[in-house]
Amino acid sequence: MNKKSIRVLLTKVGLDGHETGIRVVAMALRSAGMEVIYTGLYQTPQAVVNTAIQEDVDVIGISSLSGGHMTYVPKIIQLIKSEGRENDFLLLLGGVTPRDEAEELKQMGVSEVFRAGTHFDTIIKHIQENVPKIRSHY
Repeated sequence: MNKKSIRVLLTKVGLDGHETGIRVVAMALRSAGMEVIYTGLYQTPQAVVNTAIQEDVDVIGISSLSGGHMTYVPKIIQLIKSEGRENDFLLLLGGVTPRDEAEELKQMGVSEVFRAGTHFDTIIKHIQENVPKIRSHY
């Protein structure tokens, strides 16, 4: 893999104010040698996409514990496509997501949905295995 550190944008979209999980994930990714940018709470889909482009990240990780994922994630995907960047980011979702909705989101373009309780090693391995595929597009 390219020697450049993997850059990960972690974000909370909408009114979801539960951030303990995403902060712990951020620490685990940093411990694995990744650069993590955490935008904090209450982000808009446009702000997420703008930040991902400006920060030149490989991964966009969205945490959703309030049920807004079926509204916000499709909008983020739409904005990424409108920027012509659909091959530039590994898009991940974590949190509380029903299995049928997880499958629907994956069909839309989410690389993986990590449900509550997923081991950090699983998330790290997925990122490390899939970022080279993203980077091969540019």
